[in-house]
Amino acid sequence: MVLAIGVFFVGPFAYVIWRNVDLGTDVWSVLWDRDTLQPLRQSLRLGVAVSFSTVVIGTGLAWLTIRTDLPARRMFRLLSPLPLVFPSFVGATALLAGFASGGLVEELISPLGIDTLPDMRGFRGAWLVLTFFTYPYVYLPVAARMASLPPSLEESARMLGRGPWAVFRTVVLPQTSSAIWAGGLLVFLYTISDFGAVTLLGYDTLTEQIYADKLFDQARAMGMALVLGGVALTVVMAERSLDRRRSQVEVLRSRAPLTVSLGRWRWPCLIGVAAFLGNALIGPVAILGFWAWRGLTADVETIGLGTDVGSLWGPMLHTAQAGLITAVVAIAVVLPVAWMIARYNSRVAGAANSMVVAGFALPGVVTALSLVFWVIDAPVIGRWYQTLPLLIIAYVLHFGAQATRAAHVAVAAVPRRLNDAAATLGAHQPRRFLSVELPLMTPGLLAGAGLVMLSTMKELPATLLLAPIGFDTLSTQIWHAGDSGALAQGALASLVLVALSAVLTWVVVIRRIESY
Repeated sequence: MVLAIGVFFVGPFAYVIWRNVDLGTDVWSVLWDRDTLQPLRQSLRLGVAVSFSTVVIGTGLAWLTIRTDLPARRMFRLLSPLPLVFPSFVGATALLAGFASGGLVEELISPLGIDTLPDMRGFRGAWLVLTFFTYPYVYLPVAARMASLPPSLEESARMLGRGPWAVFRTVVLPQTSSAIWAGGLLVFLYTISDFGAVTLLGYDTLTEQIYADKLFDQARAMGMALVLGGVALTVVMAERSLDRRRSQVEVLRSRAPLTVSLGRWRWPCLIGVAAFLGNALIGPVAILGFWAWRGLTADVETIGLGTDVGSLWGPMLHTAQAGLITAVVAIAVVLPVAWMIARYNSRVAGAANSMVVAGFALPGVVTALSLVFWVIDAPVIGRWYQTLPLLIIAYVLHFGAQATRAAHVAVAAVPRRLNDAAATLGAHQPRRFLSVELPLMTPGLLAGAGLVMLSTMKELPATLLLAPIGFDTLSTQIWHAGDSGALAQGALASLVLVALSAVLTWVVVIRRIESY
């Protein structure tokens, strides 16, 4: 069964390979074609730039909030992961709205005598938006690793005469390198597969080219999909190979991590952290709120200024429906794999788990495109095209890997002796699972489900390609509003999406976990 689950997740990539063979696509010609090389170079350039900036910001922010005496560091620990709630295309919408004529930035700088605003389209805008909203992928694992490091390592280095910077460079940084690389890898994969932000900001990448050619030139689209998927899988395998060569000191921490005094840099660091988080959190909300308010209070309908609040109720319900269904299905699908790994250390389950992770490495647009062509070409299931079940399948294939680690930890955390005790009392396996093990696993499973739900609610290319007719989501509403220049409507839909994501995360994940 677990092997079948693994095959299910690698199915899209296998279909991309088969489709290229069936169409007789000359992949090498596609790869070396100028119309492919230029977007590929731009994708790689953006991926490397965003990964580098997020590694620097995420690592620095984790060190400041976890290992130093930064003022208000507890508050900053809570605020730092919050940009994950913002989809990248919402950030792009906020950037365009903020620097638009009559926008918030113009309102703020016009009293200073500045009349010309910088052009934020292209690489500059895409790099800025993706850096602001993907650095938590680095911050979260690095912060967790820094919090778990035993202070004895740094105390030993201090006793040898090393200063704070030398200790950080020679002790802390090497011990967190695995978390840094893992976070940087996630950012790179997210960046090269991003569709909404780069398209809205006019930065031509391979993902955008695949979407543009999906119907007019299937052979070229599938060839580029194979190239993009190959790049993603190559990067994943290279990172894992390097990770196996790294060594870490695993020591049981007996007390809180060592706190480093910032000295005279304490207040400058506070200003820097507050300014960065203000731009990443308060800035987008302020810009979107500015345009939404202008639209809601406008006396007349003007281009880009009209809003229709009533039209957002349907997309909001569809967004919540898709997110909740996908979260439940994803947990149910990956739970058997996590169970076999945690309980029996099964090699087959380990191989299946690798297949699940490979499904996440494949960009979402490639997964959706493979499903589109597969369903259209299939003689029996052709009627599945643009149906809700197929859309849910696409979401699960792309985001199911995000639930595997949480499910594995949840299963491993249940003591086996409880299951043995229930067995001695005559409870059969299904009853033991439902009455003993599942309640104990619920908090961990909810954490994984919450991550899948958030990712699903923000997904754009799969929704545009596979959503049923009339099944608009907030993501597609924002996309269409930004594409048509309806800034007020796009801003209002963006605020609704952020608020809905926060509310559902609280109700489904945080509140339920705190009750256990």
